[in-house]
Amino acid sequence: MAQASTDWKFLGLRMWQQVLLALALGVVAGVALGADAQPLQMLGKIFINLIKMVVSPLIFFALIAGITSLTESHHFKGMALKGTIAYLSTAVLAVCFGLLLGTIFEPGVGVTPPPPEPGAVPIMPSTPPSVGTFLMGLIPTNIVHAMAGDNYLQIVIFAIFTGIVMNNIRGKTDHVKALNQQMAYIVFKMIEWIVRLAPIAVFGFMASMVGNTGLAVITQLLHLVILVIGACFVQYLIFGMFIAIFARLSPIPFYKKMVATQIMAFSTSSSKATLTTAMRELQEKMGVSQSCSNFVMTLGACINMDGTAIYLGLCATFFAQMYGIPLDMADYFMLMLTCTLGSIGAAGVPSGSIIFMGMVLNSVGIPMEGIAMILGVDRILDMFRTTVNITGDAAITLIVDKSEQQLDVARYYEKL
Repeated sequence: MAQASTDWKFLGLRMWQQVLLALALGVVAGVALGADAQPLQMLGKIFINLIKMVVSPLIFFALIAGITSLTESHHFKGMALKGTIAYLSTAVLAVCFGLLLGTIFEPGVGVTPPPPEPGAVPIMPSTPPSVGTFLMGLIPTNIVHAMAGDNYLQIVIFAIFTGIVMNNIRGKTDHVKALNQQMAYIVFKMIEWIVRLAPIAVFGFMASMVGNTGLAVITQLLHLVILVIGACFVQYLIFGMFIAIFARLSPIPFYKKMVATQIMAFSTSSSKATLTTAMRELQEKMGVSQSCSNFVMTLGACINMDGTAIYLGLCATFFAQMYGIPLDMADYFMLMLTCTLGSIGAAGVPSGSIIFMGMVLNSVGIPMEGIAMILGVDRILDMFRTTVNITGDAAITLIVDKSEQQLDVARYYEKL
């Protein structure tokens, strides 16, 4: 199945150049219009809704296409096992990294908690799911309901199960396999058309964000902002180290060829919106096999959010220090568990981590009312987190493909 191309030009500019221009124009418009720029946010919301409209079928058809394109079952088992272990391991390490930085640099010390607003409805506590509840929640009782509710993990489980069954009765499902390949191509083409609207969406998001909060909001939480950006940068470099160690490849071609994907991720703050661009660049520019790209990359977009994991760990220590709540080893272990679950469950759309922030804080008795304090900078930091998320997915996909001896190494080192 040929990957739909998203590298199209407008007024002589490539997509990533259009996005950067829209980003700059959005900042200018936000500063100029102030609060009047708020309605422009609709442009971004329309774009995200379009992405959400097709992301469930994308995950479903792409995963099945990836599994059924494998001629040997051991290839699928190897990719699935290696991909899952790598994603879970990097998530845990990212959480620990965030907790460590928060403990060492203490971004919340000296920060005054915000006073409760008059008439504000208190945030209700949420209880972290038990391991049994979490595992049971992976099994969809109604796949249509799972797709309608954007429950991506349940869609992943059903798609993997469907692909395995189709492989086991190979020969009797050739027409279904061909239909699935065609449906996957149609969905890729739909996303290609939607992604062309990314510059307009980026302009709307940036203009409304700057106009609503102003750039001064960053100075109020400068310590936390610097730590999150610094941690994301270090994690970004760590992925290159992983490529050098586990794939025995120079990470330089990877970083050079991922520029368009990373700019798209940075600008849209959505892993799902960036998924097809990343898959195309992995296949066309780096020589990653189609089967590995379709399966491992799609799986990573649903369960691997290393940037989000770092952010949740840092924010947990930030709020604990702000409220003067000491944390012991048991608390750190609970935070490691809930932050990992939260990063896996994050929706992959702008500010998705906020949904799980309450669960993380409640797990160790930290008041959740302070969450409103970081909303002003969350959108900005989400851009850095998403860039790390999609870079991590691509790095793991590359490493897994190399370990399965399917990577076209000559294409990987081929100059752009």
